[in-house]
Amino acid sequence: MTVLLLYLVLGACAGVLAGLFGIGGGLIIVPALVFTFSAQGVSPDVLTHLAVGTSLATIVVTSLSSVRAHHQRGAVLWPVFTPMALGIALGSIIGVKTAGALTGEHLQKVIGVFALIVAAQMGFGLKPKPSRTLPGQGGLGAAGTGIGWASAIFGIGGGSLSVPFLSWCNVSMQQAVGTSAALGFPIAIFGALANIEQGWQHPALPEWSLGFIYLPALFGIVLTSALFAKVGARLAHQLPAATLKKGFACLLLVIGLKFLF
Repeated sequence: MTVLLLYLVLGACAGVLAGLFGIGGGLIIVPALVFTFSAQGVSPDVLTHLAVGTSLATIVVTSLSSVRAHHQRGAVLWPVFTPMALGIALGSIIGVKTAGALTGEHLQKVIGVFALIVAAQMGFGLKPKPSRTLPGQGGLGAAGTGIGWASAIFGIGGGSLSVPFLSWCNVSMQQAVGTSAALGFPIAIFGALANIEQGWQHPALPEWSLGFIYLPALFGIVLTSALFAKVGARLAHQLPAATLKKGFACLLLVIGLKFLF
């Protein structure tokens, strides 16, 4: 019961941060699950992979409400979504296989480097300048493959990658965010399925695991994250965004350094 309560609180925190900063909760869920699984005594051989797979599975559920909301506002570019989603499907599967080839320690270091990069981006407000148009379907598919590959390794919905790419291609920020939210679903669904297959019947997994997905954490996080994302969205309009982003960048800096050292 105590562990389930912990996952409910984690889901609430991830939801608030996702709504507050417009990023996927995976950036918080993965590190939090790594520390939680470690405290539970989960084998170091699988705990990082289990955290990544569980994070992707939570995004399957939480992304649906986000996609619906953006679609109702006409912010999803479906002609852009389709070729990118096809690439994402392939990239997500390759990403899970790539993560599976890494030891838990090396995977943590890769995630740590990514956390530091996102911390720098948020802390200094780094954004690519719109300097080109969208590529053709082949180019969008290739971009989707790269985004899906990286997102599946880090256990995220891809917003920190797809939003900058679309903005660089002169897509308005509203449509970049809306399309990115839609792209989070194929990243999550193919990444989660690949993690089930990758970790299937691994001898070091704890009870109640479905491959590299830990079901108690999945249910606890899903129950609260979507609800509290609305709270975060309301707070985003009431609190100083620049100060908050710098604070969150500091948190990611600590997480990144912890994973690296």
